[in-house]
Amino acid sequence: MNLNRIDLNLFAVFDAIYTAGNLTKAADILCITQPAVSNSLARLRDLLNDPLFVRTGHTMSPTPVAQNLIGPARQALSLLRTSVLQSREFNPEVAEKTFQFACRDLIEASILPRLIAKIEAQAPAITITNYDIDKKQVVNALASGQLDFYADSETLTEQYLARHKIAEDRLVVVGRPEHPAFADPMSMENFLAYGHIKVSQRPDQASEVDVELSKLGHQRRIAMQSHHFLTIPSVLVKTDLLACLPSHLAKHYNLAVSELPFTLQPLDYYVYWHVSANEDPAHRWVRQQLIDIAQAFLTPPLNQNAA
Repeated sequence: MNLNRIDLNLFAVFDAIYTAGNLTKAADILCITQPAVSNSLARLRDLLNDPLFVRTGHTMSPTPVAQNLIGPARQALSLLRTSVLQSREFNPEVAEKTFQFACRDLIEASILPRLIAKIEAQAPAITITNYDIDKKQVVNALASGQLDFYADSETLTEQYLARHKIAEDRLVVVGRPEHPAFADPMSMENFLAYGHIKVSQRPDQASEVDVELSKLGHQRRIAMQSHHFLTIPSVLVKTDLLACLPSHLAKHYNLAVSELPFTLQPLDYYVYWHVSANEDPAHRWVRQQLIDIAQAFLTPPLNQNAA
């Protein structure tokens, strides 16, 4: 059977005829004309190669094929009706859905646990997954539905991506407690006197810190490069190395913290999704939870100076 030939409306007509036992009554149920019902029945008979109903007096009696088909057909129609209703209305208490996220370790560690806790309390049948994805594949993954959300500080400008700035942070200098570089406000001299840990996705990728230092005629010594922010604090506490970390992450560790001795642009975090999900109630609800949590947790007070 060629599935491309199947018109779901035919099964709605089939259900109505089975229920009414009469073409005229079936037409009344569906609010269409009797010729339209007859035409649909003819098409379904041709599709299934079975008469489906035979006339017995004034009643249309189902054939064995029709009797075998009615149960699955009604289940399918019910599922379709439920799906349509759920697409228009969203009740988090009963919604069953899985949302696919892709975000780096920083957001995965700070935001997703809080998002999952909130969803667990309000929408217990919603599942959240997070996995790593090559940035070159993000747009296609969002367009295909493989991915629902992508969250990062990366700026993407593709035409069919919607985005929302979920939070703003800034980089600070961190080191082990009692590190001598933090005895006074961090100077450029102290900043450059020690080796640094650089966070980068690629070995040859220049960080924002290094680009700005180069503009100022300086270069820091990179003693270690890491793919993940979350590995850095454990290295810092055992060495005299320094690192530049987002403020919201640094404040959760027992580290010495200081503002940078030079100015950088704020660190903006964005969540991206495909424009086709703009009006989906479930999608809108989840992303609003994400936005609320990120803005409350990621964005630090501008006058924060931890030590």
